Amino acid sequence: MGAIGCRELPIPEHMDIYHLTREIEASDMSALQAVVSCDEEIVKLEKEAEILAAQDDGGGEALDRVYERLEAIDASTAEKRAAEILFGLGFNKQMQAQKTRDFSGGWRMRIALARALFMNPTILLLDEPTNHLDLEACVWLEETLKKFDRILVVISHSQDFLNGVCTNIIHMQNRKLKLYTGNYDQYVQTRCELEENQMKQYRWEQEQIASMKEYIARFGHGSAKLARQAQSKEKTLAKMERGGLTEKVVRDKILVFRFTNVVKLPPPVLQFVEVTFGYTPENVLYKKLDFGVDLDSRIALVGPNGAGKSTLLKLMTGELAPLDGMVRRHNHLRIAQFHQHLAENLDLDMSALQYMMKEYPGNEEERMRAAVGKFGLSGKAQVMPMRNLSDGQRSRVIFAWLAYRQPQLLLLDEPTNHLDIETIDSLAEALNEWDGGLVLVSHDFRLINQVAHEIWVCENQAVTRWEGDIMDFKERLRSKAGLSV
Repeated sequence: MGAIGCRELPIPEHMDIYHLTREIEASDMSALQAVVSCDEEIVKLEKEAEILAAQDDGGGEALDRVYERLEAIDASTAEKRAAEILFGLGFNKQMQAQKTRDFSGGWRMRIALARALFMNPTILLLDEPTNHLDLEACVWLEETLKKFDRILVVISHSQDFLNGVCTNIIHMQNRKLKLYTGNYDQYVQTRCELEENQMKQYRWEQEQIASMKEYIARFGHGSAKLARQAQSKEKTLAKMERGGLTEKVVRDKILVFRFTNVVKLPPPVLQFVEVTFGYTPENVLYKKLDFGVDLDSRIALVGPNGAGKSTLLKLMTGELAPLDGMVRRHNHLRIAQFHQHLAENLDLDMSALQYMMKEYPGNEEERMRAAVGKFGLSGKAQVMPMRNLSDGQRSRVIFAWLAYRQPQLLLLDEPTNHLDIETIDSLAEALNEWDGGLVLVSHDFRLINQVAHEIWVCENQAVTRWEGDIMDFKERLRSKAGLSV
């Protein structure tokens, strides 16, 4: 992706490329201005048009292209278009006027994404664009990119998003690229079929080779007739090898997660009684919440950003206290919470093993090695400084740390951001095999679909149970945004 973005590959000059790599810088510019401020491009294009028009041939096709581009970023409609894009990504009028320095990194990433879409380049490169989005914005982005009529290259761990947006999949394995047509599900199906055929072919060839080799070994020095046949088999074998033999299918290494099953507690293990909460008394997020969570609960919290999903999890753990009402927790309830900021708090000079031994003192090294190994970190990765680990590997350290607490209730806040597709599936499998309670906040429709039995909607100061499944809810978001199919 970086190589394409830096034009290290031969890409025609007239094709402009935009590679979204980082959030917009914090400044006094408003969110709206930050998006519209690709004015510098307009100035550059107008200059280019002047130079081309002055040429003997009048600039020809090149000039047409410049005019087309100027029309595409039409300054007169610029503000309206920018506002629409920002709105789709969750910015209301008031937020659009706010300075970029007043937003968190996640929201500044959204502004950068808005700018990338506003620029409408010939080649748009997006790396995990859904990471900082809620379900609403994910649906809006999916629908917008479906209609993007230029070249889009996207890296994403969200299968649902890939299914909605992509028409081709490139699979990278052993430093080779293999192209598939269709969306993610079609890619999986085609790849399975191809690998099955490849395995059959591989086995057949190997059997042929084994029987030829055996024949050559047995009769190569026998009577003239048998020796001749052995020689001819040797030639056939050499020819097969020259022509290239079918490679053995290399399966992707799949990680298996495991959580320890729990000691059951009688319900209710966690109860909200008439809970009202706001960060200030004037700004109330929740009013008179009444509900219970048990050890067989499998709940996904959904709702727009800012509705208070993460806040609700903090009320569950006791990190926040209600303004009114009470949260009752069973005396023996062990809760473990996963959230984005855990990884930010890791001491990156420590190794995963040192971190676990510091967090759980008094345990021998072997035990901690096994605990981290359960989540796919082995050998060197356990003992090198965590700053040398990828984001995904650091996430696994956090999961190992959580699992070692042997919680009965897991609260997961956006657990998939740095995990790849296969790892998300094995997380889902581990959660389904585990017998504790789960409350999940995620923008990954597929994960919610795999593990949640109930969908709770957080909005308008209330928490209400959604009657359908998550795909029905996605449909509701589509129609709410006027995007219904």
